[in-house]
Amino acid sequence: MTLSNISIDGKRLLADLTKLREFGTYKTGVHRPTYSKIDMESRHWICERMREAGLTPEIDGVGNVIGRGEGDGPRVLLGSHTETQPYAGWLDGALGVMYGLEVARAVGHGVDVVSWADEEGHYSSFPGSRSYIGQFSEADIDAGRNKYDGISMRDALAAAGLAGRPRIAHQPGRYLGYLEAHIEQGDTLESTGEKIGIVTSIVGIWAYRIAFEGVQNHAGTTRMAIRKDAGLAAVKLIAAIDALFPTICAERTVWTVGRITLDPGAGSIIPGGAEVMFQIRDADPDVLLKLQNALETLVAEANLGPCRATLHNVSRSTPSLMDPEFQNALERAAERYAPGLHQRMPSGAGHDAQWLARVMPSAMLFVPSIGGISHHWSEDTSDEDIVLGCQVMAAAVAEILGR
Repeated sequence: MTLSNISIDGKRLLADLTKLREFGTYKTGVHRPTYSKIDMESRHWICERMREAGLTPEIDGVGNVIGRGEGDGPRVLLGSHTETQPYAGWLDGALGVMYGLEVARAVGHGVDVVSWADEEGHYSSFPGSRSYIGQFSEADIDAGRNKYDGISMRDALAAAGLAGRPRIAHQPGRYLGYLEAHIEQGDTLESTGEKIGIVTSIVGIWAYRIAFEGVQNHAGTTRMAIRKDAGLAAVKLIAAIDALFPTICAERTVWTVGRITLDPGAGSIIPGGAEVMFQIRDADPDVLLKLQNALETLVAEANLGPCRATLHNVSRSTPSLMDPEFQNALERAAERYAPGLHQRMPSGAGHDAQWLARVMPSAMLFVPSIGGISHHWSEDTSDEDIVLGCQVMAAAVAEILGR
């Protein structure tokens, strides 16, 4: 198979990323919350860049920015997201959108570009990409609340000037598929000296809330033998999880205690209540189910102690497989531009591609994250790796389009 000789303009790509970084600069990273004034300014700037690239831009009723090319024929959709986690990195999401823009300029006809809204989940879970595939209703918008300040999604959309706008929807047959580029957000590529990750699957994320009910009492006068310490019960369960899970998990399974709260949370009071937010991630549904069963057993055993423990399922996402033929196209392009320096790997984080995969073939490309750091203002990737990744993406897209 003859690979395309399409070439990107690396300096132009880096200039676009650097300019986008100016919208909400924080130290060496960015603070650009969904629907904030600075977020909307960046979306309008993206529209300008799309227009200059020959695309017709639109911002829809949930904040998705899409640039469409003229004419019929086979097309691919490229993109990611451009809002950020609070005081976080400059490349998470932004890289994929600017890759899309640069590939559209290099490849020409056949490439549309999108920046999905709120992938980072300030108001809801993937509202932009879910809206596009018809999985985010008006009732979901009504229910959306900012998890940091409680502002409703309806009010935020109105303040952003988006109230009443139509929402773009998937048009069956328009696209051959969707491709998304992203920083790895881990250290696998850097630790192996490789330059390109070709994503095989996106993990499922199963989240839980574990509540403990004890008896609040005086920390100095209550005998140890009669205490019902909810905080101690929570810590014991967490230790039991960390002892058992390594013996039954898969190679890439991860689990996280993201938050522990004690009630009332005072130094001289035995906690009468405690809450643990817990999460499991893996690409295999059978592994997730096995770990959930183990978690249920551990919670049942915790109830044999002096406190009551209750397990609540908060959310579950289904692991998503990436399209094999798109993976092959990315691998061929990677072998051309980074011979021997690429690998296939699962994504340990969620991405919009997992929702697009429900309606069209989808794939993802990773580039290295320095130090494996992401969701922090020090997040970074070398200029050389940024440019290389975009060149690989452009070559794969050109092949998919038959150029």
